[in-house]
Amino acid sequence: MREGPTLAAWLAEWGSLAYAVAALWAFFEGESFVLAAAALGAVAGGVDPWLLMASAWAGAFVSDQAWFALGRRYGPAMLRKSPRAERALGAMAGTLARHGTLFVLGLRFLYGVRNFGAAACGMTEMPWARFALLDAVAATLWAASLVAAGWFLGEWLGPAGLGWSILGIAVLALVVVALRHWLKRRRATG
Repeated sequence: MREGPTLAAWLAEWGSLAYAVAALWAFFEGESFVLAAAALGAVAGGVDPWLLMASAWAGAFVSDQAWFALGRRYGPAMLRKSPRAERALGAMAGTLARHGTLFVLGLRFLYGVRNFGAAACGMTEMPWARFALLDAVAATLWAASLVAAGWFLGEWLGPAGLGWSILGIAVLALVVVALRHWLKRRRATG
């Protein structure tokens, strides 16, 4: 009986696609895919952790630069339409002036606010060169830590443990989505 292709063979054949997806995924948010790709690479081989890290870095860095540019170009006009947002940015501008370096270095690790944060930096007086340099460092730390964590997790769990973990996370995600949907419907009817 002939055995089907292994995960290692599949990754060896399609592994380059993982790098492109990692860059694209990191452009939008990214942690989950980078962690999973690193864990699978540790378990099955076929994924170069250095290329994965470079791909995640590229996607994250380009995304932050795009959001900074959008904030610089369109942010002031958008703020004029919302006095509340304009006041919030005014308060944030003082914080950025005092702690801008720490803010940009930590921004990549703040899930859910990193895009807005990069755009907000673009709306302030922060020079683009300073933001780009700090963001390059932050994206490096972010990509390296995620690949290292995923790689460690894959080696620690092993193939079977990783498979069960992925299944458990998928089931948990489905339960959370179903529960949120149920609660939303319950609030709407009650």
